[in-house]
Amino acid sequence: QVLLTESGGGSAQAGGSLRLSCRTSGRAWFSLYPMAWFRQAPGKEREFVAGVVWNDDATYRDSVKGRFTISREKDKNTVHLQMNSLKAEDTAVYYCATSAVKYQIQNITYDTWGRGTRVTVSS
Repeated sequence: QVLLTESGGGSAQAGGSLRLSCRTSGRAWFSLYPMAWFRQAPGKEREFVAGVVWNDDATYRDSVKGRFTISREKDKNTVHLQMNSLKAEDTAVYYCATSAVKYQIQNITYDTWGRGTRVTVSS
């Protein structure tokens, strides 16, 4: 069973930084699977934030481009989300997610989710 465990959430001032981490357990060949971060703000739908695939290509939603960076720490089966220049609208619960299919690069179905970590940005 694949488990995703997020950490690193908390509070920050606008313009500050936070780094989220998501450790994967119960899976071999971690780096071959797509990993992503989603977020859900109060009263809103869950939305894609950033994703990385097996060849390290990364994609971002427009509102975080240039501010957020997704990366893998392969020897620790961990994916990070470095969030800089935070804005109040980044306030949300952030979820880590993965797919069950190796080598996917598009039309990815994320079917395993972490429990989320809360990020609060004050202006």
